[in-house]
Amino acid sequence: MSSRTPSRPLGTVTRGTTNPNRLRRMDRWIVAALGRELRRSDDPVAVDLGYGAAPWTAVELLGRLRTVRADAEVVGIEIDPERVARGRAYERPGLHFAHGGFEVPLPGPGARAPVLIRAANVLRQYEEAEVAAVWERLCARLAPGGLLVEGTCDEIGRRHVWVALGPAGPRTVTFATRLGSLDRPSDLAERLPKALIHRNVPGEPVHAFLSDFDRAWAASAPYGALGARQRWIRSARLLATDWPLTDGPTRWRQGELTVRWEALAPR
Repeated sequence: MSSRTPSRPLGTVTRGTTNPNRLRRMDRWIVAALGRELRRSDDPVAVDLGYGAAPWTAVELLGRLRTVRADAEVVGIEIDPERVARGRAYERPGLHFAHGGFEVPLPGPGARAPVLIRAANVLRQYEEAEVAAVWERLCARLAPGGLLVEGTCDEIGRRHVWVALGPAGPRTVTFATRLGSLDRPSDLAERLPKALIHRNVPGEPVHAFLSDFDRAWAASAPYGALGARQRWIRSARLLATDWPLTDGPTRWRQGELTVRWEALAPR
């Protein structure tokens, strides 16, 4: 990333595209994955980094987190001051908006460490070579046991792929979709996060994974008579014989599948 004076936020203004419920699949997964940590946190604050031209995703994230922790807080952070001003019209107890970037400034006194940083559709415009440094910077801001969730989805939230990272680095990759929108699992390749999207070529692990996923999907076609959900679950069972999946039928029923990062990491 280019060098900047300390007073300027780190990063570049995104297109800001957003829609209500766009991140509902990601939020649902976050609540399941992070619920235990939220419950025991002394400071259950989360960051919606680069929420876009409207504050819907920050508002919705707060609602999701408060199903687990009634005193959860969300800070929406944007590098565009005009977007921050629009967001502040929606502030209420537990929901705040701040001007900033990858330095993740949290308003108020003290050095607060977020239990969650969600950065959806933020790194898409950056170069692949810049991703590792951004991940490292954001992970360094996390509370112990916290998560950075960074990924990409389409405009109405039908298809998502995201990486979950802890303070020590990347852990998993999750593929999530509205199953009725899917012809084959490799359709999700267009939503791979920046660290992986240019690696979907022969010889790279993510390409091998998606190819195997398509083969499992084809082999599971008879289960389609029972619905797309049953076909997805059967495909996941087949994949699990060769790939280190970290979830099971409870998540698969949601149109999700999570695999360990090291299995898909670029060579």
